[in-house]
Amino acid sequence: MHYTMKQFAKMFHTTEHTLRYYTDIGLLPCERDSMNRRIFDEESANWMQGILYLKRCGAPIADIKEYCRLCRLEESGENLRARYQIILRQQEQSHKNLEEARAAAEYMDCKVRHYEDILAGLSPDDMNPGNWGREVSISKEKEREKHGRD
Repeated sequence: MHYTMKQFAKMFHTTEHTLRYYTDIGLLPCERDSMNRRIFDEESANWMQGILYLKRCGAPIADIKEYCRLCRLEESGENLRARYQIILRQQEQSHKNLEEARAAAEYMDCKVRHYEDILAGLSPDDMNPGNWGREVSISKEKEREKHGRD
Protein backbone atom coordinates (compact mmCIF):
# COMPACT_ATOMS: atom_id res chain seq x y z
CA MET A 1 0.00 0.00 0.00
CA HIS A 2 1.18 3.52 -0.76
CA TYR A 3 0.39 6.71 1.11
CA THR A 4 0.43 10.31 -0.01
CA MET A 5 2.27 12.92 2.00
CA LYS A 6 -1.01 14.08 3.52
CA GLN A 7 -2.11 10.55 4.45
CA PHE A 8 1.28 9.72 5.95
CA ALA A 9 1.37 12.92 7.99
CA LYS A 10 -2.08 12.15 9.34
CA MET A 11 -1.10 8.55 10.18
CA PHE A 12 1.78 9.74 12.33
CA HIS A 13 0.20 12.93 13.70
CA THR A 14 2.91 15.10 12.22
CA THR A 15 3.20 17.78 9.59
CA GLU A 16 4.00 17.49 5.92
CA HIS A 17 6.87 19.89 6.55
CA THR A 18 8.37 17.42 9.06
CA LEU A 19 8.06 14.57 6.57
CA ARG A 20 9.75 16.63 3.85
CA TYR A 21 12.55 17.47 6.28
CA TYR A 22 13.03 13.83 7.29
CA THR A 23 13.12 12.67 3.67
CA ASP A 24 15.44 15.51 2.64
CA ILE A 25 18.01 14.68 5.32
CA GLY A 26 17.86 10.96 4.59
CA LEU A 27 16.06 9.75 7.69
CA LEU A 28 12.87 8.61 6.04
CA PRO A 29 12.87 6.62 2.80
CA CYS A 30 10.24 7.39 0.23
CA GLU A 31 9.63 6.94 -3.44
CA ARG A 32 8.37 9.42 -6.00
CA ASP A 33 5.35 9.06 -8.22
CA SER A 34 5.18 10.06 -11.90
CA MET A 35 4.49 13.67 -10.84
CA ASN A 36 7.60 13.62 -8.56
CA ARG A 37 5.48 13.68 -5.41
CA ARG A 38 6.71 11.79 -2.38
CA ILE A 39 4.87 8.54 -1.68
CA PHE A 40 5.33 6.31 1.33
CA ASP A 41 4.91 2.59 1.87
CA GLU A 42 4.99 0.11 4.75
CA GLU A 43 8.79 0.25 4.92
CA SER A 44 8.54 4.04 5.28
CA ALA A 45 6.01 3.52 8.07
CA ASN A 46 8.44 1.22 9.92
CA TRP A 47 11.21 3.82 9.62
CA MET A 48 8.89 6.61 10.75
CA GLN A 49 7.83 4.63 13.80
CA GLY A 50 11.49 4.13 14.76
CA ILE A 51 12.29 7.80 14.19
CA LEU A 52 9.38 8.91 16.34
CA TYR A 53 10.34 6.62 19.22
CA LEU A 54 13.87 7.97 19.18
CA LYS A 55 12.53 11.54 19.07
CA ARG A 56 10.24 10.85 22.02
CA CYS A 57 13.27 9.66 23.99
CA GLY A 58 14.90 13.01 23.32
CA ALA A 59 17.37 11.79 20.72
CA PRO A 60 18.93 14.63 18.75
CA ILE A 61 18.53 14.51 14.98
CA ALA A 62 22.27 13.80 14.62
CA ASP A 63 21.91 10.59 16.67
CA ILE A 64 18.82 9.56 14.75
CA LYS A 65 20.63 10.17 11.46
CA GLU A 66 23.56 8.09 12.64
CA TYR A 67 21.28 5.30 13.82
CA CYS A 68 19.43 5.26 10.49
CA ARG A 69 22.72 5.33 8.58
CA LEU A 70 23.99 2.36 10.58
CA CYS A 71 20.74 0.46 9.99
CA ARG A 72 21.20 0.83 6.24
CA LEU A 73 24.75 -0.55 6.28
CA GLU A 74 25.63 -4.18 5.87
CA GLU A 75 25.17 -5.94 9.19
CA SER A 76 28.30 -6.57 11.21
CA GLY A 77 29.32 -6.91 14.84
CA GLU A 78 30.81 -3.41 14.76
CA ASN A 79 27.65 -1.95 13.24
CA LEU A 80 25.46 -3.74 15.77
CA ARG A 81 27.57 -2.45 18.69
CA ALA A 82 27.41 1.12 17.34
CA ARG A 83 23.62 0.95 17.07
CA TYR A 84 23.49 -0.58 20.55
CA GLN A 85 25.47 2.34 21.99
CA ILE A 86 22.97 4.82 20.53
CA ILE A 87 20.09 2.85 22.01
CA LEU A 88 21.84 2.69 25.40
CA ARG A 89 22.23 6.49 25.42
CA GLN A 90 18.57 6.92 24.57
CA GLN A 91 17.56 4.43 27.25
CA GLU A 92 19.52 6.44 29.81
CA GLN A 93 17.94 9.69 28.58
CA SER A 94 14.43 8.26 28.65
CA HIS A 95 14.91 7.05 32.24
CA LYS A 96 16.19 10.51 33.18
CA ASN A 97 13.13 12.06 31.48
CA LEU A 98 10.90 9.64 33.38
CA GLU A 99 12.42 10.64 36.72
CA GLU A 100 12.00 14.32 35.87
CA ALA A 101 8.39 13.69 34.88
CA ARG A 102 7.76 11.80 38.13
CA ALA A 103 9.26 14.66 40.17
CA ALA A 104 7.11 17.18 38.30
CA ALA A 105 3.99 15.04 38.83
CA GLU A 106 4.71 14.73 42.57
CA TYR A 107 5.22 18.49 42.79
CA MET A 108 1.90 19.07 41.03
CA ASP A 109 0.17 16.52 43.32
CA CYS A 110 1.34 18.58 46.32
CA LYS A 111 0.10 21.78 44.67
CA VAL A 112 -3.29 20.20 43.97
CA ARG A 113 -3.62 19.09 47.59
CA HIS A 114 -2.65 22.57 48.77
CA TYR A 115 -5.22 24.19 46.45
CA GLU A 116 -7.84 21.78 47.76
CA ASP A 117 -6.99 22.92 51.31
CA ILE A 118 -7.32 26.55 50.20
CA LEU A 119 -10.67 25.86 48.53
CA ALA A 120 -11.87 24.04 51.66
CA GLY A 121 -10.91 27.05 53.77
CA LEU A 122 -8.19 25.14 55.63
CA SER A 123 -5.36 27.37 54.36
CA PRO A 124 -5.06 30.95 53.14
CA ASP A 125 -4.53 31.61 49.44
CA ASP A 126 -0.76 31.80 49.53
CA MET A 127 -0.43 30.60 45.93
CA ASN A 128 -1.27 33.94 44.29
CA PRO A 129 1.77 36.29 44.31
CA GLY A 130 -0.65 39.22 44.40
CA ASN A 131 -1.85 38.01 47.80
CA TRP A 132 1.48 37.11 49.36
CA GLY A 133 1.96 40.23 51.45
CA ARG A 134 -1.75 40.57 52.35
CA GLU A 135 -2.24 36.88 53.18
CA VAL A 136 0.78 36.83 55.45
CA SER A 137 -0.61 39.85 57.33
CA ILE A 138 -4.06 38.26 57.58
CA SER A 139 -2.53 34.98 58.77
CA LYS A 140 -0.55 36.79 61.47
CA GLU A 141 -3.69 38.67 62.59
CA LYS A 142 -5.66 35.41 62.80
CA GLU A 143 -2.85 33.80 64.76
CA ARG A 144 -2.79 36.71 67.21
CA GLU A 145 -6.59 36.54 67.61
CA LYS A 146 -6.41 32.82 68.20
CA HIS A 147 -3.89 33.23 70.99
CA GLY A 148 -5.41 36.45 72.38
CA ARG A 149 -2.39 38.59 71.57
CA ASP A 150 -2.10 42.05 70.08
